[in-house]
Amino acid sequence: MSALPRVSVAVPLFNEEHVLPELLRRISNVVDELPGGPHEIVVVNDGSSDGTFDRLAQLAADDGRVVLVSLSRNFGHQAALSAALDYATGDVVVVMDGDLQDPPEAIPQLLEEHSKGFDVVYVRRVQRKEGWVLRACYFVFYRMLALVAAVRLPVDAGDFALLSRRVVDALKHIPEHQRYLRGLRSWVGFRQTGVEVERAARHAGRSKYSTWRLLKLALDGLLSFSMAPLRAAAALGLLVIGSSTLFAVYAVYVRLIGGRTPEGFTMLIVVMTFMSGVQLLFLGVIGEYLGRVYDEVKGRPQYFVDRVVRAPTRPAVHGS
Repeated sequence: MSALPRVSVAVPLFNEEHVLPELLRRISNVVDELPGGPHEIVVVNDGSSDGTFDRLAQLAADDGRVVLVSLSRNFGHQAALSAALDYATGDVVVVMDGDLQDPPEAIPQLLEEHSKGFDVVYVRRVQRKEGWVLRACYFVFYRMLALVAAVRLPVDAGDFALLSRRVVDALKHIPEHQRYLRGLRSWVGFRQTGVEVERAARHAGRSKYSTWRLLKLALDGLLSFSMAPLRAAAALGLLVIGSSTLFAVYAVYVRLIGGRTPEGFTMLIVVMTFMSGVQLLFLGVIGEYLGRVYDEVKGRPQYFVDRVVRAPTRPAVHGS
């Protein structure tokens, strides 16, 4: 590990033209103060439809630190993060979101932990600024996923993290399409630690993560790192079989001893309806797993690059 590593700051952006000036100003101020170098800022334009690309292209052409990777369309946040990792060339890569909820000023703190020998330094989000409903959902999800995941996943840790070069190379060799990078970085192993950083409010504009996209990301994390949904179906099936057996024994006993047949037409309908719903639910769970297998079998690339813009004096480095 180099005492003065080259740092790549990797940022995915989608329709963030109002955040962009302040974002690059703050990142540049931090990068300018870092020892070593030359450092770089790799920005991935994830198919933006506003003025994000035009602003970034001008900055990348004028500033040798900035590398713009523009995707051919919007492939999604995790695919854009993967593209940023593919094109980053530093000894360490700091991955962060582009809405300034991840403060660039925390980068020196991550580097300090890295200097102690850690390959992954992830950020635990504290004092979030979202509404209480969303905060409660995040709180429950992270702890539920940590409980059922096959690997140890830190709670309240988002994508903001520092990754050493060997961790980045390991992630680049994972061919998954339904990616949950904050889980994959735990899965690859190596020495990892976390630091607490206050989660800022969005600097400008509105979040591009709709409720559906948040649910999809949560589902990607759950289904990629846990078999608990499938095992829950088996556990519920055993419970129903046990309950049915007990009721059958009770019915025989009442018939032989009491001379009557247990009544309960309403209960029968409720039980049948309940079990039909359970079956459809777990068919949907199985369908989700099967659909992911289908996506992986197709083997489509995670993204396509439209163009890469960098200063003329900067040598070209192609992602893998």
